[in-house]
Amino acid sequence: MTDTATLAGLDPTTLGDLLRVAGSPGFDRWQDQIRRTGGCADPIHLTGWTLHKDKTTGATLHHYSTEGEPGGRLRVACGNRRASRCPSCAWTYAGDTYHLIRAGLAGDDRRDIPATVRDHPRVFATLTAPSFGPVHNRPDHGVCRCGTRHATDAPELGTALDPATYDYAGAVLFNNHAGQLWQRFTNRLRREIAARAGITQRELRDCARLSYGKVAEFQKRGAVHFHAVVRLDGPDGPNTPPPSWATVDMLADAIRAAAAHSYTSVSVPAADGQPARTFRWGTQLDVRPVKAFGDGSDITEQAVASYVAKYATKAAENTGTLDRRIGELSELDRHQVPDHTRRLIEACKRLDPLYPDRRLWAWAHMLGFRGHFSSKSRRYSTTLGELRQARADYRAAQEHAALGLEDAEPDTVLVLADWQYAGHGHTPGESVLAATIARDLQLNRETAREELAALRQEGEQNHE
Repeated sequence: MTDTATLAGLDPTTLGDLLRVAGSPGFDRWQDQIRRTGGCADPIHLTGWTLHKDKTTGATLHHYSTEGEPGGRLRVACGNRRASRCPSCAWTYAGDTYHLIRAGLAGDDRRDIPATVRDHPRVFATLTAPSFGPVHNRPDHGVCRCGTRHATDAPELGTALDPATYDYAGAVLFNNHAGQLWQRFTNRLRREIAARAGITQRELRDCARLSYGKVAEFQKRGAVHFHAVVRLDGPDGPNTPPPSWATVDMLADAIRAAAAHSYTSVSVPAADGQPARTFRWGTQLDVRPVKAFGDGSDITEQAVASYVAKYATKAAENTGTLDRRIGELSELDRHQVPDHTRRLIEACKRLDPLYPDRRLWAWAHMLGFRGHFSSKSRRYSTTLGELRQARADYRAAQEHAALGLEDAEPDTVLVLADWQYAGHGHTPGESVLAATIARDLQLNRETAREELAALRQEGEQNHE
């Protein structure tokens, strides 16, 4: 139940609603529903029924209807990946991303990814945006160009030193074309790898495959950059060993060359009042080997997977923008959007009619970025869909066992169902209670995950 300190801080309306919910006859069942959603902050409400019948005899094996549920509704998780929208579902999404990335680094027998993938060349690369003008920062010597030693949480960090000369248009156009720039980079990277191996690109396809998993992150200045696990496999992916010439040093050198090559660029034509632009990656490029176990200087598989998972649930919220599409610029005043971010959004609005195919205004809340926040190549590892299906199958097996249907052959059971959407979300009191449930579940899961990680690491060290 919600703690006393939380109750004391509630407004009378929310507190009254909380007491109403807690005192209702169906409260225990409501709690059970919310626990099953993981404490979802914005659950989907469904009404309907499902019926299990024996195909041979026609006997009813099980019948469920939402008529007996609190409010006559079943609540299911919204599944939103954004932590700003639903911390609970975002936590699940981050967990799936962690397992996806780690499986491509350490292997996963359940998904036919052998542990020998650890012997393949793999690096963790960060590709950044170019400069669009000087911003407030915390350089190595500690003093910003403005002459101030900024605190780590200073609100001016990442904002323009001189807004009048900062290239806001260039910043949002770069974000908008970042996905294409990544595609150009991966194409060039294959050429660079083939050149270093002394073979053609066609021959490269016959002996090696480039695999990656990446995530986008917004810097404080509002420019997007990418973190990527890049790996070299044999021709059929992680199940086949890479050729003898494939090394970590060669892969890292090829990445640096591909990022700097003139081919790795995107050209944007001139428009009314806007010059023609050619976008390339910034000069800040970081490429580091991934090790199974760190020595203090190396980054480990677990650290990389955790880092990627962390940013998979974020968008541009750290810049102060909105986490949804913007209807009118007046919304920026109501939500007190910072000046630097406001100028980027205004640039999207101003440039939208000049580049109609780029849909800049539709993506203004993302500061122009319209790509996927997390993505992977086909053979990097498992997929998010497979992970979700495994979870759904596990829950279905649990349900069948609880209903006494675990021994029934799937082909002998006919399932009929009728579901209707009936709304979403919580009342104010329900939101407080759901947040409490979510915190308890997350604490329990984090404890279990830490214990499992410790046991796994101990086992791996003993194996070595």
